[in-house]
Amino acid sequence: MRQYHRVLTIAGSDSGGGAGIQADIKTISALGCYAASAITAITVQNTLGVEGVHAVPVPIVEGQIEAVLGDIGADAVKIGMLQSAEIVGCIARKIREHGIRNVVLDPVMVSTSGHRLIEEEAIDALCRELIPLARVLTPNIPEAEILLGGQQLANQQSLPEAARQLAKRFGVSVLLKAGHLTEERLVDYFYDAELDEMSELPSVRIHTRNTHGTGCTMSSAFASLLAQGKSLKEAAAGAKDYINKAIIAGADYEIGHGHGPVDHFYMNR
Repeated sequence: MRQYHRVLTIAGSDSGGGAGIQADIKTISALGCYAASAITAITVQNTLGVEGVHAVPVPIVEGQIEAVLGDIGADAVKIGMLQSAEIVGCIARKIREHGIRNVVLDPVMVSTSGHRLIEEEAIDALCRELIPLARVLTPNIPEAEILLGGQQLANQQSLPEAARQLAKRFGVSVLLKAGHLTEERLVDYFYDAELDEMSELPSVRIHTRNTHGTGCTMSSAFASLLAQGKSLKEAAAGAKDYINKAIIAGADYEIGHGHGPVDHFYMNR
């Protein structure tokens, strides 16, 4: 009997389809895995930005997670937007109950348009309860700065040590993304806390406004590759390759009036 590689995404919904649960499901499917979902929040959102956020009640979030893990199971879990401390605590409890090891946590805090997506108390709960349960943390630079207590990461040279600091603080491997820097050549850094190894993941900046949902997409790709049995290093490199090619493939499309999505299904075109 054949078995799917199962990935559960726990995140917010993007009505515009470019980020959040929608981007996660597209990514997981494009990489050949079975996507299940638990929606934590409903956003009023398009390519121009986020206009509103409605949190899904905690018992409904918990019920979605239990419905999936209690029946289908998961080879990996990707976690994205978590608005409140109560949601964080609920998810941490379910991860512990089901003993999920391959947890990729994308600490979504602020949207590309600058809309705050998480309560202050939720950040404390995230650091205390959930990040230590993850296997991989995938922050961008602003998120890493918040998690490091306001430390400024102003250049490429500061990223390797920042990745190490985050790993040591939370006991997790860290993929620190460089996209917020201004350099033409960007290097993401992956610190494998299990092997104490640092990997460089270089790319050249692609000049396009279609970068909505890149963080969601990359973390979902990482989780998908872990679900397939890849090592941390292989999954990090594969996720970087996937998002880079998806950005390139979607660079010239015109959709909406703001930041469009990447081309999640570029491999099938």
